[in-house]
Amino acid sequence: MTLITPLENIGRLEHPAIFLAGSVETGKTVKWQDYVAEKLQNLDVVILDPRRESGKLNWNASIKNKKFKEQLTWEFNALSKSDYIILNFSAESKSPVSLLELGLFARYHKIFCCCAPKYWRHGNVEFVCDHFQIPLYHDLDEVLKEVKKILS
Repeated sequence: MTLITPLENIGRLEHPAIFLAGSVETGKTVKWQDYVAEKLQNLDVVILDPRRESGKLNWNASIKNKKFKEQLTWEFNALSKSDYIILNFSAESKSPVSLLELGLFARYHKIFCCCAPKYWRHGNVEFVCDHFQIPLYHDLDEVLKEVKKILS
């Protein structure tokens, strides 16, 4: 497994690439991305993890803010280049950007969606997944089982 984090050059991807989209609210959600990377570490796969350790949430969310724009540009490029997207909606998070990502990439049929039943917009996520025939799971381990099947 190769791990690529924000602002690292993505370049040409030689292996299947998985973007880890979803809940990232510091202090509200667990670092589920670390769990996924650990579970996939023995596979020949590239993990594109957008989570930063330092202050992304404190940035002025404006396209005029250089750091903000760089982060979002990296994320959009990584989402576009990925072969698969694991999209995780945690019950503890609102995750409005993740809802946007679900809408933007639903038509590409490369999303594995994990949505906690108590997620505040579960019905919306459920509808989009049903409409676009995206597999919907309620547990990350279920997602990882399916991803491992596909990558084997």
